[in-house]
Amino acid sequence: MLSAEFVGIIRAMEMTSEALAMGLIWFAVFLFSVTAHEAAHAYAALKLGDPTAYQGGQVTLNPLPHIAREPFGTVLVPLLSYGLAGWMMGWASAPYDPHWAARHPRRAGWMALAGPVSNLLIVILSGVGIRVGMMMGHFTAPSSIQFAHVAEATAQGPWEGAAALLSVMFTLNLLLFAFNLIPFPPLDGASVLPLLLSDSAGEKFREFVHQPGFGLLGLLIAWKLFGEIFWPILLVAVNLLYPEVGYA
Repeated sequence: MLSAEFVGIIRAMEMTSEALAMGLIWFAVFLFSVTAHEAAHAYAALKLGDPTAYQGGQVTLNPLPHIAREPFGTVLVPLLSYGLAGWMMGWASAPYDPHWAARHPRRAGWMALAGPVSNLLIVILSGVGIRVGMMMGHFTAPSSIQFAHVAEATAQGPWEGAAALLSVMFTLNLLLFAFNLIPFPPLDGASVLPLLLSDSAGEKFREFVHQPGFGLLGLLIAWKLFGEIFWPILLVAVNLLYPEVGYA
């Protein structure tokens, strides 16, 4: 008969291996998602007349140039936040010519919108993957929704990893899409909102939000607000994913 201490050690090892596997999934999804986001910015800028990011090697889904530009935000902060909080946060960036953006504010707005749109496309593709897995009998809708538990495997094995991967990809990219559209600098929404305004109103808005120190204030306000609004956004998204369930 196995001793209680030995059983405890085995269980601890299993929990550690599960946490490590989940951490690898989180990091792979995070790195892919922010790379796609910044590559979309860079590609849109190139097509709209600013080759700065292209010349810096950012028009690529290869994460290495993006890591080289922001190693702190793409590697260190995500790993630390996962170890401390169980989920990942971080950032990447693509360079652009501010003089080009000032001359062509609407082009700059479309360039800013490209990043969140790339994340929305990943959300949609993840949802399609989950629904295909359900049609094949590998996934089912979970009894309750958690950030990393949007899809549930019907049996143990590799499909559990696939369900976790698609769950994190769905929710993390939904977060990146929604958070970056908040209209406070340095988030993309500060450049996207003027697309909905007249030229004069858009110029006044840009002058207002680009005052010294407003970037840090805007980020703090956005972070505070987002904690209140993300769950309703996620609830709408999962009910679109599972219209037959009706989560509340």
